[in-house]
Amino acid sequence: MEFLDLPAVHRAEGTIRLPGSKSITIRALLLAALAEGKTRLESVLESDDTRVMLEALRLLGVSWKKAAPEVYLVDGAAGPFPVKQAELFVGNSGASARSLVAALGLSRGNYGVDGVPRMRERPIRDLVDALRQAGADITYAGADGFFPLRIGPGNISVDEPLRVRGDVSSQFLTGLLQALPLCGKPAVVEVVGELISRPYIEITLNLMARFGVKVEHQAWDAFRIPGGQGYQSPGTLPVEGDASGASYFLAAGAISGSRGRGRVRVEGVGARSIQGDVRFADALVQMGASVTRGDQWLEAGASGALRGVNLDCVAIPDAAMTLAIVALFASGPTTLRGIGSWRVKETDRIAAMANELRKVGATVDEGPDWLRIAPPAQVRAATIDTYDDHRMAMCFSLVTLGGVTMRINDPNCVRKTYPNYFAEFKSIAG
Repeated sequence: MEFLDLPAVHRAEGTIRLPGSKSITIRALLLAALAEGKTRLESVLESDDTRVMLEALRLLGVSWKKAAPEVYLVDGAAGPFPVKQAELFVGNSGASARSLVAALGLSRGNYGVDGVPRMRERPIRDLVDALRQAGADITYAGADGFFPLRIGPGNISVDEPLRVRGDVSSQFLTGLLQALPLCGKPAVVEVVGELISRPYIEITLNLMARFGVKVEHQAWDAFRIPGGQGYQSPGTLPVEGDASGASYFLAAGAISGSRGRGRVRVEGVGARSIQGDVRFADALVQMGASVTRGDQWLEAGASGALRGVNLDCVAIPDAAMTLAIVALFASGPTTLRGIGSWRVKETDRIAAMANELRKVGATVDEGPDWLRIAPPAQVRAATIDTYDDHRMAMCFSLVTLGGVTMRINDPNCVRKTYPNYFAEFKSIAG
């Protein structure tokens, strides 16, 4: 589809069963591949990013099969990848790319890794520099600091601490932490600068523990992996619902409720979630929404007008995009801070959001790591460009709750993480 025309929506109400979390799915697939034993992964997200990781694992000699919808059986390699020579294509999946590069760098093989043109613009230097400290043989086959990469066997040693920047992407640290147990020796990673997106590191540590590897840390500036640990299959691992995906439906409930009608519940993620993006619900409350929570569900509405906020979003970088849309329906301006990582995502999300928010009538100012949105008196219909970014498409569907039509260009980009998004949105939209 070149575009999708969405009708005006006057009420949002209903219940959504969320697909599996992308963050958990990608990590769980990799750890299951490196683990000893067979792992049954349930409620797996079936999307473009998942297919990228599954195809890479197949090329690297890891046996897996689809046992049922959203259920995958992975036969772990009990260590580094068995295949020592492969050419991998990572699409535009940053989570897959960075995790795979770290594991490949310590696997003592010969590999090539490349992606789509946008992936060649997304930084990888900080991870490569950290891996080179461990003796990994990684060279740039194109522009310095970017994909494509060539990876050789290297002379791996983790006797000295590895240092990695934490203020560009938490995926660099995630990749290192997940890969270092392959060395079988004690290893230390020191974080240079502020570590952004800490909740995503919490997901990483939680899943590593589920696979039998403990990581020690006192604060967020140094991590120690004791030696002698290897990944062990937990048997069966259910994947939580996608907390980032939940944000669109919770926002729909809040926006609709603020206009006197509507409330939306999401199932599959709740108060016990290990995902940081569940804190999106707290941000909605600050904006005047009403939120109720169970262990495995969240529900959002509103009993009055929403209000603008000045919010540090470093803990919810993906879900913060949805707040930019909620800001269109608030009284007063909203400032989102701590979103510098948006610049190096699927597109430059700060610039992209600013461009498209202006189309629907907002007054927008932007900085290196912040966005300020002053809402219009009334949102207006527009044609939205999505920049091959799934979250742009999903976010701007919510503008229809202002009673206007929207045209979404390249709607199929949602296949990256939420292939059925528009059908699910239609199910709650009145």
